[in-house]
Amino acid sequence: MSGPLLVNALVMVMVFAAVVLVVLALAPMFDRGLNIEARLSGVQQASTPTGSSLVANDASSRWARLVNAAEQRGLSLTDSKADILQQKLMLAGFEQKYAVRALVLARAILTLLVPMLVLAFFAIGGSWPAPSTLYMVIIGSAVLGLYLPTIYISSRASNRREEILNGFPDTLDLMLVCVEAGLGIDASFSRVGLEITQSHPLLADLFATVSLELRAGRSREQALRSLSRRTAVPEISAFVTLIVQSDKLGASIATALKIYASEMREARRMRAEERAHRIPVLLSVPLVCCLLPVMVAVLMLPASIQMKNSMAETKANSVGK
Repeated sequence: MSGPLLVNALVMVMVFAAVVLVVLALAPMFDRGLNIEARLSGVQQASTPTGSSLVANDASSRWARLVNAAEQRGLSLTDSKADILQQKLMLAGFEQKYAVRALVLARAILTLLVPMLVLAFFAIGGSWPAPSTLYMVIIGSAVLGLYLPTIYISSRASNRREEILNGFPDTLDLMLVCVEAGLGIDASFSRVGLEITQSHPLLADLFATVSLELRAGRSREQALRSLSRRTAVPEISAFVTLIVQSDKLGASIATALKIYASEMREARRMRAEERAHRIPVLLSVPLVCCLLPVMVAVLMLPASIQMKNSMAETKANSVGK
């Protein structure tokens, strides 16, 4: 068997093995067999008047079933930096117990799958690069597959932080109205969470969690500190410190909220102005790259043609003499 045929056969075998492993790993997600315990738990949940609870049902998630199936097959999904990963996942909105293990599993799958896809692309195209280049491409695709979940989590955390920051001034205004109307600060979290469900669903979820923790018996300071830890937004941390200190010192929470809400609205306006002032700087790059060469060509082309004609005429005159 010649060299290219042997390489193609080896690549096909590797791709087939990767597909088989992925199918075996994803099989529990599509398993629709009879599960008596799951059906009984579903009946019990249906008979419960309220569907929300402080503890999420992790067993009903597809990712949870996938993680459990991978661990049952002997794959270790533990990580030495589990605490750091858990904090990053929490900031991105993934607060499930299996989130760290799911991240490790996603890294492992993508680290194998992305190089296999690259090899399959080369095999289908029929044009193989040099061995050193192929080696570097495989290593680079494996590194890309390893860091893709981390990049996604970082992007999701950034978008989540921005969404919280943009909607927080409106939330503070509603909370100020509730406090001035006579509601306590604990009841304000529940009321504001219900009011902003459509406009700011992420903040509504966070406030609902605070309300549930307060009902479960946690102190106000602990619930607010937990809110600050789950968001990692400096404005939320300052708000938590404001409420805690006002509560300890006996100061008026309504007055503190009014001042802080005004500052938050001013900060949001300044952020909008800052983005607006950045537009001319950002537009200068495409203007210089796209319009400047065209303008130079338009200005220089007539002069170039005239110079060429004059040189041709001068050459003709010199030849005639």
